[in-house]
Amino acid sequence: MAEPNFWDDPSIAQGIIKQANSLREVVKSWGIFEQQIVDAIELAEMKDEDLRLELENEVLIIEKELEKRSFTTMLNGRYDSEDALLAIHAGAGGTDSQDWAGILQRMYLRWAEAHGCETKILDLTVGEEAGIKSVTISIDGKYAYGYLRSEKGVHRLVRLSPFDAAHRRHTSFALVEVLPQITKDDPEIVIDPNDLKIDVFKSSGAGGQSVQKNSTAVRITHKPTGIVVSCQNERSQLQNKENAMRVLRARLLEIKQAEKDKEVASLRGEYTKAEWGSQIRSYVLHPYQMVKDHRTDYEQGNAQAVLDGELDGFMDAYLKKLN
Repeated sequence: MAEPNFWDDPSIAQGIIKQANSLREVVKSWGIFEQQIVDAIELAEMKDEDLRLELENEVLIIEKELEKRSFTTMLNGRYDSEDALLAIHAGAGGTDSQDWAGILQRMYLRWAEAHGCETKILDLTVGEEAGIKSVTISIDGKYAYGYLRSEKGVHRLVRLSPFDAAHRRHTSFALVEVLPQITKDDPEIVIDPNDLKIDVFKSSGAGGQSVQKNSTAVRITHKPTGIVVSCQNERSQLQNKENAMRVLRARLLEIKQAEKDKEVASLRGEYTKAEWGSQIRSYVLHPYQMVKDHRTDYEQGNAQAVLDGELDGFMDAYLKKLN
């Protein structure tokens, strides 16, 4: 940061500042925790019975903080500390699946809010009758990707359909994608501008003032891979283009990591292709209430609490299995 050419590329400079501030916060938080332990030890050494209740409460606080810090030590992947891009796509099932995708969107926004993360909807396609067809959300916060990578996969809902006149039980599916947000200067992904086809169009909306009169929405096609990304929720074409490039970099990184995983697996003599159809988690609202993760067997009986964003138990079980 002391280099004279530090601000030559503002976006790279801001990324470095963000990284430095993040590291400072880590060091500062450990210093505060260390002092908290030292103060508790000094309190205990006084051997004053009148301070017993205060000391017991302090120990409980320290134990809770230690458990939280033990959890974050499992977030040790290269991109675990980065911000995340979360995409939700409604599966087969028409209105029910689109409504389910909308419920998942609310669930993750509630989780992000509870964890102090900033969220921004980059691209959204609403359903014809209810819910959404797809949405891409930027989730900015410490370890956002590390926490949310446990959510990648197909999510299955079983309930009495509010859209069925006979009120029969329906099963709906939605696909959740989670990608790390990487900076422009990340050496893993280098994009040649000549490989891009950029189209602009008018943003769609519900009508009235929400519809843009100018062509501010951006669609980018990466010719070598055929990946197409679009962003339309900003009022500026430049902002939409920057957001679309963020999504493109993340998707290219996902492809690169998948190729590496496939290569390693083939060397081991086994490779299982990830395909639509094998759900990672089931949310059953009828005939009983239960949310179960099929990878870890972790389950929660209070389905409404989970749909309100209480996902930490599932994330913790997933990370413990990986580690």
